[in-house]
Amino acid sequence: MAIILNLETATTNCSVSVGENGNILALKEDNTPDYSHSEQLHVFIKNALDTASLSFSDLDAISVSKGPGSYTGLRIGVSAAKGLCFALDIPLISIATLESMAHQARMESFDFIIPVLDARRMEVYSAVFDANFNQIRETKAEIITESSFAEYVKTGKTLLLGPGAKKCDEVLSHANLVFMDSIIPSAKDMNKLSFAKYQKSVFEDVAYFEPYYLKDFIIQGKAT
Repeated sequence: MAIILNLETATTNCSVSVGENGNILALKEDNTPDYSHSEQLHVFIKNALDTASLSFSDLDAISVSKGPGSYTGLRIGVSAAKGLCFALDIPLISIATLESMAHQARMESFDFIIPVLDARRMEVYSAVFDANFNQIRETKAEIITESSFAEYVKTGKTLLLGPGAKKCDEVLSHANLVFMDSIIPSAKDMNKLSFAKYQKSVFEDVAYFEPYYLKDFIIQGKAT
């Protein structure tokens, strides 16, 4: 048996879940327009544990969404996860933000699933997954043009989901394309992924783990 605390702070959604063997026991989240992770995250962690009738000592691991996403949001989530892992002496698991988003595409069958997070201007963070949720194209930041994702769209039914989908909908048009901009990263979708990694002992080095920012120049810009 494994009880895992999952933290998702890559976007405006401050989200915490507790899972047991991949099944969700409790979820606490709030998607407000302004980032409120620094005020809400630790409160949500306590609330989720209380809802599941658990304490920190019951946890077997901490899972955190590693990005890409908001620089500040990722820093808050990873810092909280690492602090708890150090204090409780339990493993740290990282989950790719776009991968957990892809797993929300359960209602229909698609040949390709492309989770997209809004970046700057006409840019998005994206990755491409097949119908079995295998990642078939690397995660990258890209500017949306009329030819974006053309090799997939021309081949089969393609779902673009996530906060960046609305931006894509303004530029892309094809019969094979379905847009779903209501999907946001959530800790509820991390439970099965984190448990699978726990079973295989795929853990991060707590001392050296850093979020996957993807665009280093944004970090440098904030420092100037």
